[in-house]
Amino acid sequence: MAFDLDDLDPRNAKKKPLNLDDMNIEDLQEYVAVLRAEIERVKAKIKAKKCGVTVAYHGADMSKPPQIADMVAKANATFGRVDILVNNAGIQFTAPVEKFPPEKWDAIIAINMSATFHAIQAALPLMKAKKWGRIINIASTHGLVASEHKVAYVTAKHGILGLTKVVGLECSDTGVTCNAICPGWVLTPLVQKQIEDRAKAEGITVEKANFDLLAEKQPQRQFTKPEQIAGLALFLASDTASNMQGTQLVSDGGWVAQ
Repeated sequence: MAFDLDDLDPRNAKKKPLNLDDMNIEDLQEYVAVLRAEIERVKAKIKAKKCGVTVAYHGADMSKPPQIADMVAKANATFGRVDILVNNAGIQFTAPVEKFPPEKWDAIIAINMSATFHAIQAALPLMKAKKWGRIINIASTHGLVASEHKVAYVTAKHGILGLTKVVGLECSDTGVTCNAICPGWVLTPLVQKQIEDRAKAEGITVEKANFDLLAEKQPQRQFTKPEQIAGLALFLASDTASNMQGTQLVSDGGWVAQ
């Protein structure tokens, strides 16, 4: 199976659907190689632009606490400090509760929720030592409301908001803040696969499935853009947000206002 970067872009209407569960080990290795090549390309681009920053990459398995701890330690060794931690790892699987595979539950809880705890636990002492830090957890509207067939994802995202509150309280008067961002639908490969699966199951076009998905949840019928999430993260990392603690910012096109 051959991959290129267009296969990973949800905006590409001609892209081939990717199902990691159906890939053999050789396909998965090729898929990872493409991702790593893109990471190196971005690193080289940043260096060529002479942005005045050092860029590093660590291929930690976010389901493995020792690897997460090593990732944070390597970041501290590379940059001399850890100022900002953005917890953004996530996977998805959908099925009714009674048919939900236990191994999928365990994987989603490990990556979507427990990884955030382990990363915070590793980074927090470094931030407290410097008396400054920003922890930004990417949660979801599914941390505030629920949807059918997403028991593990919804559970994990609710847990992220609880974790954010506890860490925020414990960080009071330390110079460290911990807050979360709750996006609605963002057109990522994860969401694109849900749209394609829905189109196939209902016998409709991908375009119709895309419209129906937005119409069900988001009155503005627009996807939240990754750039908008990045803007919120920049705000939470700024001094303007220094008195925000243990709370969340929502960007969901009106989803939870209903």
